[in-house]
Amino acid sequence: MPFTLFYYALSVMLYIMALPLLVYLSFKSKYKVSIPARFFLFKNKRFVKDDGIWFHVCSLGESRALKPILELLNGDDIKITTITQTGQAEAKKYDADVRYLPYEMFLPFWAKKQKVLIVLEAEFWFLLFSVMRSKGAKIILLNARISEKSVKKYLQFSWFYKKILKNVEIIYAQSEADKNRFIALGARDIKVIGNIKLASKITKTQEYKKLDTECIVAGSTHPTEEDLVLKAFIEYKKNKDSKLIIVPRHPERFEEVYELMKKYALEYSLTLSRFSQNKDCDTEMILVDMMGELNNIYAISDIAILGGAFRDDVGGHNPLEPAFFGCKIITGKHFFHQKELFKYVHHVQYVEPYKIYEALLESSTLPPSMVEEKIDLEPVIKKILEYK
Repeated sequence: MPFTLFYYALSVMLYIMALPLLVYLSFKSKYKVSIPARFFLFKNKRFVKDDGIWFHVCSLGESRALKPILELLNGDDIKITTITQTGQAEAKKYDADVRYLPYEMFLPFWAKKQKVLIVLEAEFWFLLFSVMRSKGAKIILLNARISEKSVKKYLQFSWFYKKILKNVEIIYAQSEADKNRFIALGARDIKVIGNIKLASKITKTQEYKKLDTECIVAGSTHPTEEDLVLKAFIEYKKNKDSKLIIVPRHPERFEEVYELMKKYALEYSLTLSRFSQNKDCDTEMILVDMMGELNNIYAISDIAILGGAFRDDVGGHNPLEPAFFGCKIITGKHFFHQKELFKYVHHVQYVEPYKIYEALLESSTLPPSMVEEKIDLEPVIKKILEYK
């Protein structure tokens, strides 16, 4: 109790100190909805009902991963909270009561009593766990992970994470390595079930015509990665007729990436188009400036350059989707957040940023990437219903 009061006072102090920055960020397109909702409770009322099943996720990937679980819980009273705007948009596709997770100091007054709180991956919020446990909720960590890159930080503050994890009933970890890391933090009752993203049904929302020439898609790219891909593509195109489609990870970067592509198009006399204006993909380079199209593009592509792993601060992105559609996958070596998923994907080239061109050349001799493994969600569903 004394520590909880100290932590709460600290959260209030940090909130006051951060107010100018929060107001400033509220005007940025990336945060214009999420920050007012999370830090000022703007249009972010309490859940309508209590005594249901509450899922908390961070962003887009975790929101998508909920789909097979929610289908198995069909008919139950489901609540979902998210951190990011993209995660929120995805969560709103479900038959659920969806909110943003407020900043911690609001939780004692905002959170309603629920039967079960299920938290995905590494969303460890001290007051969320403490408040919900005090209200009688059973807390489950699902798809839980502690990355190799961040394990030292967790261990340095193990005393703090022990306080968080003592509120947790059961942990469903992604791997044995994750299990051992949780044990080192004092967690109990840990089951290894693999990554729940393996249970996700991967689908297209639109059917586009397969291109006559080889198609390369750079998916979920981040700053600096588009430039690397464009340089490699220019060299590769000297050897083989091909097209390049770029799908930035964040929509607020569409204009920035288009300007970069335009620069290359002018310098090397290449044709360029926006997907929102030309879905025929009849130019040599295409910017996908629409959300929700990546799987549809993977379905018509031959090679996927998967972003987020050519930098050391992102951690990679989900390889299951390009593998499902038979793309030959090229990615970087910094995929620490997706290490468990990559374990299940075969025939992937992991390369340094300056080796993308050579990997494109090598792709002609390699088979398509593929996924063989599956996951059984039945024990998880059984446990949720048991607590409910």
